[in-house]
Amino acid sequence: MAEHTINLPDVGEGVAEAELVEWHVKVGDLVREDAVLAAVMTDKATVEIPSPVDGEVAWLGAEVGETLAVGAPLIRLKVDGGGATPEAEPEKAEAAPEGAVIPAAPPPMAPALQASETSPTAKARKPVAIGRRHAGEKPLASPAVRLRAREAGIDLRQVPGSGPAGRITHEDLDAFVAHGPQSARAARLQRNDAVEDVKVVGLRRRIAEKMARAKSRIPHITYVEEVDVGAVEDLRAALNKGKRPDQPKLTLLPFLMRAMVKAIAEQPPINALYDDEAGIIHRHGGVHIGIATQTPAGLVVPVVRHAEARDLWSCAEELARVAEAARAGTATRDELSGSTITISSLGALGGIVTTPVINHPEVAVVGVNKIAVRPVWDGAQFIPRRMMNLSSSFDHRVIDGWDAAVFIQRIKTLLETPAMIFVED
Repeated sequence: MAEHTINLPDVGEGVAEAELVEWHVKVGDLVREDAVLAAVMTDKATVEIPSPVDGEVAWLGAEVGETLAVGAPLIRLKVDGGGATPEAEPEKAEAAPEGAVIPAAPPPMAPALQASETSPTAKARKPVAIGRRHAGEKPLASPAVRLRAREAGIDLRQVPGSGPAGRITHEDLDAFVAHGPQSARAARLQRNDAVEDVKVVGLRRRIAEKMARAKSRIPHITYVEEVDVGAVEDLRAALNKGKRPDQPKLTLLPFLMRAMVKAIAEQPPINALYDDEAGIIHRHGGVHIGIATQTPAGLVVPVVRHAEARDLWSCAEELARVAEAARAGTATRDELSGSTITISSLGALGGIVTTPVINHPEVAVVGVNKIAVRPVWDGAQFIPRRMMNLSSSFDHRVIDGWDAAVFIQRIKTLLETPAMIFVED
């Protein structure tokens, strides 16, 4: 057997290092060429590292959460060919680069599992005791076992595994069918004193750092105003009904984006970045709107650039494109940076009022709350109206409360009289 070292590749132009956010393999695993070995993160882009060869994992070069330089050893594989032998592995482990993670020798197998799977007594020696896994412990099982468990309605977390590393076998399922339900019922109301320690790494750590920086350095002022969105919602429905097949479906956000562009034209200080260390406010002519987007990995902010140069349909198309790229994890660094003002929307979960955090170093964020039918007094009676709150935060070092209110009131007027959005100044 020979040893093949895989170094951290160049994962992006100008990137000198990356954070290891996930291992897809462990020591002892057999991997095929092109199988994903690990995932690393730079800025907010996650990159998967594939294996260039077939082999067996012999060594992992870092723990999740550590930062590696481009070119640093990432993983070592045992591959077919001349060279290092398994007996030489301890010496290679001692020669690993400083800071590398050397896997400990695996514990000896329990006597009950040392019998060969082909031995006549192997099945008889397998334990059949029924128990529960610790909270957060993922059960190991083959696809066939998982399929059988799913079809039988069995929760694999309740099934003890007798295979290597606790892997669940078909015999374990048989034992659970015979004894498991009674044990599960007995344990259903038992106390759970488990504590799961979750290391904050990758995107979650970057989000935490950015939120802490924003809240510690920016004195927020939050202004909330209700908006009657009946007219703009009627217009949106009419436009969607008559749109061409190649046009995207309109949501409320493109209307809000166009309203923000018009309001910013009247108040340029809103569309700015504040370098508080240098004491400089960078006022931008281009309106680059960040869209706070929830993804499986966490919150990211893809950017619709130059909204001032886009019409309603173009805003909708670009919004859909960058948001989908962010959710799929394919957004580029340019698509995830460079915003000058941000929209934060939780859609149907938007609540009545929120206190959105400013996307540092911007000076404003516009928060969208859910639409709800509320009784509104028209001077003579209460009538049902479709209402929505805008909860928006501003950097009080740069934006005075009066200016914040004027900005939101202008957006309110434009949304309540949507024809004004299309009037050229």
